[in-house]
Amino acid sequence: MSTTQTVDDGRSKEERLRSYLKQKAADGEMYFKSKFIAEEVGLSPKEIGALMVKLKDSATDIEVEKWSYTSATTWRVESAT
Repeated sequence: MSTTQTVDDGRSKEERLRSYLKQKAADGEMYFKSKFIAEEVGLSPKEIGALMVKLKDSATDIEVEKWSYTSATTWRVESAT
């Protein structure tokens, strides 16, 4: 999926991020830092960080956990069962 398709597909930033995370975590858990997925989802690392805090409290289809902090927050995501 190109960045252009991701950015221009009509979904909100939160919906795009949640969909991306759900797809990536479909086969189990995933760990990531915002800066490493920013281009794929068409968001800045700062936007991703802010949205992850929201998703941690609101998402029902994925489980979000702030995993660790070494130079940047590492997030752990898995599909909700």
